[in-house]
Amino acid sequence: MKDDFRTAPLDDATRALLRFAWKLTTTPGAMVREDVEALRSAGFSDRDITDAAHNVAFFAYINRMAAGLGVEMEPFMEAGGENVAPGDSLAT
Repeated sequence: MKDDFRTAPLDDATRALLRFAWKLTTTPGAMVREDVEALRSAGFSDRDITDAAHNVAFFAYINRMAAGLGVEMEPFMEAGGENVAPGDSLAT
């Protein structure tokens, strides 16, 4: 999934959510009502959809702030720190 969610073995709801997040991230101006309807059809509530959009927007914002200010990644992030489990050491 980390390489390409479109070819990963995912359930339909997860794939729909990731498709929505990808489109909102890469081409936000192309979003249409059908993008939201696809999530509703996959079983997501309006609250779920709003939460997803907020999370996508937050990460877009925070990544742009960090890039714009020249913030350097922590060593654990460069080493794939997104795989660190709660309680694991962040030291590399």
